[in-house]
Amino acid sequence: MTPSQAINGALRKVPAWTIYIGIAAWVVWLFYLGLTGGLGVEPINALEREYGALGLKLLILGLLVTPLRKWTGVNLIKFRRAIGVTSFFMILAHFLVWAVLDVQTFARVWMEIVKRPYVTVGMVAFVLLIPLAATSNNLSVRRLGAARWRKLHKLTYPAAILGGVHYLWLVKGFQIEPIIYLIVILGLVATRYTSIGWRRQAV
Repeated sequence: MTPSQAINGALRKVPAWTIYIGIAAWVVWLFYLGLTGGLGVEPINALEREYGALGLKLLILGLLVTPLRKWTGVNLIKFRRAIGVTSFFMILAHFLVWAVLDVQTFARVWMEIVKRPYVTVGMVAFVLLIPLAATSNNLSVRRLGAARWRKLHKLTYPAAILGGVHYLWLVKGFQIEPIIYLIVILGLVATRYTSIGWRRQAV
């Protein structure tokens, strides 16, 4: 038995709903730390960053599912929907902490979106994810049809790129982590479209 077969065998025993439970527990735990002083002297900013960073990591993990199966044989397909949905809700939590706890008024939220380019980019990424989260269910697949559903869910790629740009633009000074995230996202998206081009040429 190869390592990938062993990993896939173990993963088959893990239900996808454990991702929802695990991420929900982490959201609550971070919020608790923020309330009790466990996130430092600026708990709102720390909570905002933590939620956003995890949401971006989950987006990257979702993009990695197909290449990982192709390159290593490890199959995370059964978890892809859960990964995508939880990434949206982490980013929603990131937005709500920023809008409700940090900025606090609708007028200021709108002003920040309009005036600050990194906020604009992040907001566009968030908006692109809304129809994806809304259609991440079997009923939507049946109503839209598999081809239209797959086409709609290609919005994941620009959303992830914009999310990476938002993170890079957000941080102060030169930091390697957001640069790595953006490079990984661009590489995964490029790999996706390169593989599509190869398949078309082979036909």
